[in-house]
Parts: sequence; structure tokens; C-alpha cells
Amino acid sequence: MDALERVVKPKTKRAKRFLEKREPKLKENTKNAMLIKGGNANSTVTEVLKDIYAVKKPFAILYKKKNITRPFEDQTSLEFFSKKSDCSLFLFGSHNKKRPNNLVLGRMFDYHVLDMIELGVEKFVSLKDVKNSKCPEGTKPMLIFAGDMFDVNEEYRRLKSLLIDFFRGPSVPSIRLAGLECVLHFTAVDGKIYMRSYKVLLKKSGCKIPRIELEEMGPSLDLVMRRTHLASDDLYKLSLKQPKALKPKKKKNISHDVFGTTYGRIHMQKQDLSKLQTRKMKGLKKRPAEKSAEGGGSKPKKSKSA
Repeated sequence: MDALERVVKPKTKRAKRFLEKREPKLKENTKNAMLIKGGNANSTVTEVLKDIYAVKKPFAILYKKKNITRPFEDQTSLEFFSKKSDCSLFLFGSHNKKRPNNLVLGRMFDYHVLDMIELGVEKFVSLKDVKNSKCPEGTKPMLIFAGDMFDVNEEYRRLKSLLIDFFRGPSVPSIRLAGLECVLHFTAVDGKIYMRSYKVLLKKSGCKIPRIELEEMGPSLDLVMRRTHLASDDLYKLSLKQPKALKPKKKKNISHDVFGTTYGRIHMQKQDLSKLQTRKMKGLKKRPAEKSAEGGGSKPKKSKSA
């Protein structure tokens, strides 16, 4: 049977709207994440998934039932859940003797696994263990990365890109100062990744600019990198490709400097400065003698007719 014959056309308006939402768009929707618990997940992994879900809400789906799957061996179940829930990001948690407190962070491209990185949880402090105030649901976090490994090592570079993709939230046209409430800080040092989350407190400073303090609110994780499954360079470039309609059109005679200032070049004809209109002042007016000197002498007066 041909593939074109297997395409089922929507029979209702609701089904048609559902399929239209999943069609490719110039401006894609905010990426959703699915959090899946493995068949042998322990209490630590379960709490980690719940806390990441609390940070990621409302752009996340938490599957509470256990799913017996191994992402590095078989990815069909992940791709099935991705297509069913329309999620392009996933976090899979599991636990066994060989890999205790295991997390697999990954993303999809065209409902197929693009790349994923396996992380081990060595230390975990949950949201409920920290008694400070929390950020409201849906707060867009500020992401900070510290450590040379995020710029030197290819695996850590891809992990940084994956973490930005996972936690960045929706794209916004403008930012309100009071909305900058949450900070996620990632530090890579000595082969470990430290994740810390803080709440931003804006306090009085005696001037317009407030004094900023950071208060830890959880969750905090000490992670170690284990296995990686990275996409090839060609596939990775294909996933980053943008449609032509989104690419800015090149404008002639316009340039930008390193500070973002725009410069425009205007082409004009050569001006005759002798014809330039200046401000009229009484002191600059020519006297009759000067006008007659320029004209080559005074003209003879006409005689009056009798």
C-alpha cells in the first residue's frame, strides 16, 4: 500500500484544527517537554522529575506511570510518546545498580531522537527541602553558565545547547524588570555539572537601580556526565536550518558596528554652495553701490517723456 494512501484526512473540524496546529510554521510554538519515569525508578529520580516539572510548567507533561524502556538501546517508545504528546524535549529517569539515579536529557527533530545525554545524580536537594519562597508557575528563567568546559569540550557544548533548549521557555518581545525572578546557574568543573536555582530579590538601594540579592530556592543537583548520543554535524545543521522568510533581507548601504549601532550611507549629487540659501540678515544685505559695482556700473536713467 502506498504511503500517500495511508494518510487519513480529518473528518471533523476539531480534528482539522488539531492537525493544523502540528503543521510546520514560520514561528514555531514553545517547545514542550515530556518527563518519563522508567520501570525501575526510585524515590530520588521521582522527586527530581517532579521538581524539574515544577520549574518547567506549563510547558511540560509528567507521566506518572512507569515505562519499561531503555533510550540508548531502543528509541521507538520515546518517539511514540513524542508524536502523541507533541513534545520535542524529553527527560527520562531510571535507576539500577550499574547506573544509579540516572537521567537522560534529549530532544527530537521531526519526531526522531536528535541527541541525548545521560547524567548521573550524585547529590539532590528538592524544592520542599528549601523553606524559602518560590517563583510563580510559568516564570521565564535567566540561564547562567560558568566553566571553560562549556566552550572547549564538544560534549559539554552540546549539553549547554540542550539545557538552553530545555529551560529557555517562550520567546518574548519585551522584558519587565519585576519579571526577572528566577535564575538557573550551571557550573562545569572537575568533570561535574552543578545546577543551582535562585530567586531574585529586588531591594531598595536609595536610587532608581535596585539592589539585587539571590536566595536559593531549589532544586539543586550535582550531576556527572555518563553516556552521550550526539547527532552528526550534517543532521545538526539541518535541524538548525531556518526558512527563507525568517532570514533578514540584506539592505544596501547599511552597516553595523560591534556595539550594534546602525550606519547608513547616502549618495548625493555635488552641491553648488554659491546657491545655498542662508539666513537673511540686515547686516548681510548688499548696498546699492556694491550691487552697481558687481553689475559693471550704473545704468543710465530713462528720461521722462514730456
